[in-house]
Amino acid sequence: MKMPEPDAAILSRRQAIATALGAIVPGEGVIVDEEERRAYESDGLTAYRQLPLIVVLPTTTQQVAAVLRYCQGEGIKVVPRGAGTSLSGGALPLTDGILLGLGRFKRILDIDYDNRCVVAQPGVTNLAISDAVAERGFYYAPDPSSQIACTIGGNVAENSGGVHCLKYGMTTNNLLGLEIVTMEGEIVRLGGRHLDADGYDLLGIMTGSEGLLGVITEVTVRILPKPATARALLIGFQTSESAGDCVAAIIAGGIIPAGMEMMDRPAIHAVEAFVKAGYPLDVEALLIVELDGPKPEVDYLIGKVEAIARENAAVSVRISTSEAERLAFWAGRKAAFPAVGRISPDYYCMDGTIPRHRLPTVLARIRQLSARHGLEVANVFHAGDGNLHPLILYDANNSGELEKAEEFGADILRLCVEVGGVLTGEHGVGVEKRDLMPIMFSDDDLKQQQRLKCAFDPKQLLNPGKVFPVLHRCAELGRMHVRSGFTPFPDLPRF
Repeated sequence: MKMPEPDAAILSRRQAIATALGAIVPGEGVIVDEEERRAYESDGLTAYRQLPLIVVLPTTTQQVAAVLRYCQGEGIKVVPRGAGTSLSGGALPLTDGILLGLGRFKRILDIDYDNRCVVAQPGVTNLAISDAVAERGFYYAPDPSSQIACTIGGNVAENSGGVHCLKYGMTTNNLLGLEIVTMEGEIVRLGGRHLDADGYDLLGIMTGSEGLLGVITEVTVRILPKPATARALLIGFQTSESAGDCVAAIIAGGIIPAGMEMMDRPAIHAVEAFVKAGYPLDVEALLIVELDGPKPEVDYLIGKVEAIARENAAVSVRISTSEAERLAFWAGRKAAFPAVGRISPDYYCMDGTIPRHRLPTVLARIRQLSARHGLEVANVFHAGDGNLHPLILYDANNSGELEKAEEFGADILRLCVEVGGVLTGEHGVGVEKRDLMPIMFSDDDLKQQQRLKCAFDPKQLLNPGKVFPVLHRCAELGRMHVRSGFTPFPDLPRF
């Protein structure tokens, strides 16, 4: 269906803003053409999409600051965007706001081996940091499955994890410093090249803030020496509950693996058909457990984990005997999302976190929900820290299936909170989980969070409409700032 033509007032407004931005970011840094803007109409949550008013692509921190100062003065909304791999709609643009793309910030600025850190611009991909330091035997520990494409700035905004976050932590545990630009255009440095910063934990506030508080223009992360030895076990079970029991038993045994991932039968079959990693096809659940460190320690722990697995009804145990075999185990897990995309026209990737010991209960309940909603689900998740990624299979061409998938997903997230977990582990809230926030937070909790937002962005121009189900004026929250022309966020158009 052809979209209605914008009226003359909108066209005039767009042109005026484009002219002003063009003076700040010359050359091809401002995108007005509709077809070119369409490349930015959604992020990884492709069920929702809309065209931004204008796209601007700065190349320097000073340009970012000037753009934000201009938008602050003119009351123009701004949505920051990295690589657009967010799965929660965090980078969904606004029809009456500009999209601030940081894809041109893609340089590694410094590699400091003495202080074991890397300084990078936010558009540098996660994997590029490890690649840059690999020849000296170092790497960057957080490794999301999308690490070949996702950027370090986006990792900070969503506090991303990955298969090795169990032992080495999320982004927040590996972040040393940031350069950010506030909505007023002030350039601020937080932290540095040292492990701890004094004063308020502003790094902690910015990590996982989903673009609501400031625009990240530089990131300093710590790098680690590669472990002397790394080996992995591929363990099969006849039930997902047995695999969940094994996860809990490994942690209870005082063993902290470098990574511990789990897949159920639909995911196993999809991955094996796609990657041919050598996964067994006669099991209901598959656990990948990796141990790293000095060789004697790793060999000892491999034996301990194998014994725990067999005590918990494992029907197959395969231990990597070479680096190529270990990498093959992980190649399958890392390709799980695209692999599932081959067996279903569409899938909806969920993200919630539960206490590890509730894994068997939650997996059983997800199967019940699958039957109730009439949609299949493939389970892929970071079993070690309880971060679930159920992939709900549906066909958007069938009327009502997207809505069914969304309600199924909402029920999974309600279940996570019910058993003592949280709404998100690493994908963020964005627009996807925004309306579910009240099941986890009281009204007072949400207002307190918005007071923090007001301290950084009193006019609430930076990524509005995300995270909070109800947006209050800053004055209503007990601050002195008074907003003018406040309008609630618009209904989200769906694809």
